[in-house]
Amino acid sequence: MPGEGPADARIMLIGEAPGWNEDKQGRPFVGAAGKFLEELLASAGMTRDQVFITNVVKSRPPGNRDPLPDEIAACAPFLERQMEVIDPDVVVTLGRFSMARWFPGERISRIHGQPKRVGRRLIVPMYHPAAALHQQALRATILEDFGRLPKILAEAEAVKRAEDSSGAPPVQQMGLF
Repeated sequence: MPGEGPADARIMLIGEAPGWNEDKQGRPFVGAAGKFLEELLASAGMTRDQVFITNVVKSRPPGNRDPLPDEIAACAPFLERQMEVIDPDVVVTLGRFSMARWFPGERISRIHGQPKRVGRRLIVPMYHPAAALHQQALRATILEDFGRLPKILAEAEAVKRAEDSSGAPPVQQMGLF
C-alpha cells in the first residue's frame, strides 16, 4: 500500500505499517486509529485530503507484528522516492518505527512534538494515534502536539520562502503520473 493524499501535500504523515483494516481496504489509517487521526487533523484545522499519509513498511507484517529492520530497509527506497516526488515541507512521524528513521536511538516519550530541521524539511516526531487508544492518558498529549502543526507548517513555509528569495534556482518537481 503506497499511501494516499495530494501529490503536492505540504505535510506528509508516516506511520509504521498497514494494519488489518488498512490491508482489507487498501488505504492507510482507516480503522480506529484512522478515525482518531482525522480528529487530530481537524483539531489542527486540517482534513485528511490535505495531507499525504503513508507508512515506512508498505505491506502488513504477518500477525500484525512490529516491522522488522530488513522490512523497513526493503521499503526505504519507496519512501525516499515518495518524499522526493511529493516534497513536503513538514514530515510527521507517527510512532517509533517512522521516528527511528530520523531520530535513531531516541525515545518518543522524550522528543514527541519537537520539530527538527533536517535539510529543508521540519521532521516532527509524534505518538502514533493508536497509542491513545491503548493508553487514554496520551490522548491530551497527542492532541496538543497536533495542535501545534499549523504553527510548525507556517515556520517551514517561512524558511522555504526565505530560501526561494535567496536567489537559488527553483527545483522542478516531477508529477506522480
